[in-house]
Amino acid sequence: MSVARAVQTMFGIGSTELIVILVIALLVLGPKRLPELARSLGRGLAEFRKATSELTEDLDNARIMVDEEVRGATHDADLEAENRRRDAEERRKKRLERDDGIEGGSSAPEDSANDKATD
Repeated sequence: MSVARAVQTMFGIGSTELIVILVIALLVLGPKRLPELARSLGRGLAEFRKATSELTEDLDNARIMVDEEVRGATHDADLEAENRRRDAEERRKKRLERDDGIEGGSSAPEDSANDKATD
C-alpha cells in the first residue's frame, strides 16, 4: 500500500488535500512554529496511542479474569450438581434397602419397639 493511499485511508482525504493543508499551515504559522506544532502533535498522538494501548490491555485482562471466574463458577456448579445427584442416589438406595427390609420381614426399629411393649 502506498503512503498516499494510507493517508487517504487514515484521514479520509487525498494526498493533494493534505499538501494544501500543510502549505496553508506553513503560511499561517511560519517556518519556525510549524515544526514545533508538528512535534507537539506527534507527542500528543504518541501519548494517546500509549493510553489507548494500556486501556486495551487493561480491558483484555479484565475480560480474561471474568472468563476465568465464569469457568470456575461453572465448574463449581457442575461439581455441586454432581454431589447433589450422588447424595440423592445414596438416599434413594438407602430408602429402597429400608423398604426391602420392611417387606422382607426383618425387624425394623418400629417392630422391635412393638415387641418390647408386648413383653
